[in-house]
Amino acid sequence: MGALPKKKRPRSMQRSRWSHSAHKPLALSSCPHCSSMKLPHRICPECGYYAGKEVVSTRVAEETPEES
Repeated sequence: MGALPKKKRPRSMQRSRWSHSAHKPLALSSCPHCSSMKLPHRICPECGYYAGKEVVSTRVAEETPEES
């Protein structure tokens, strides 16, 4: 048989074990290119720049309406 606890653990001890598991707010930084908020060490979703270089093209080509 496996190891079993000798005594019941109080609620305060059970809850204090999980005190470090709380959700933390996101650490956001501003993009140096467009000044929008983004996650650090990631490509900016607004302008597509990372480390001063355009990595992803975010420009959307304007669609012309089709003539029937």
